[in-house]
Amino acid sequence: MLGYVDALKAVEEAMRAVITPLERLSDVLGLVRSRRIISRSGRVGTYSYLVHGAGCRFVSDNGTELDVDFAADGSEIFDLWRLRCHGLSLPEPLDVTDQDLLTAVRSLQSVVTEVRPGWFSVAN
Repeated sequence: MLGYVDALKAVEEAMRAVITPLERLSDVLGLVRSRRIISRSGRVGTYSYLVHGAGCRFVSDNGTELDVDFAADGSEIFDLWRLRCHGLSLPEPLDVTDQDLLTAVRSLQSVVTEVRPGWFSVAN
């Protein structure tokens, strides 16, 4: 769980370092939709990315996946499926049940907030 949060921060730092109009990670949606700044898919530093619907999927050079959606206010949100996919893509894959993931997420209330049933965001 904390690995996902750390990966999310690393992706944001990498994207902001290369794409100067990017103030927060959710800005990728607007930059793609404008069709003038960045394309729907591409490569930034050690990550490839693919913008989809309300979010973006990032894959690092080592194959670790990070998929995130964005809420209306621009905050990054994720669900158990995204956490599981991230865990399974790690160099040493982690395969845990939904209940174990939910227990882990809810035990980290100082780090993660449940923004709606089954959807979480990094706490401010």
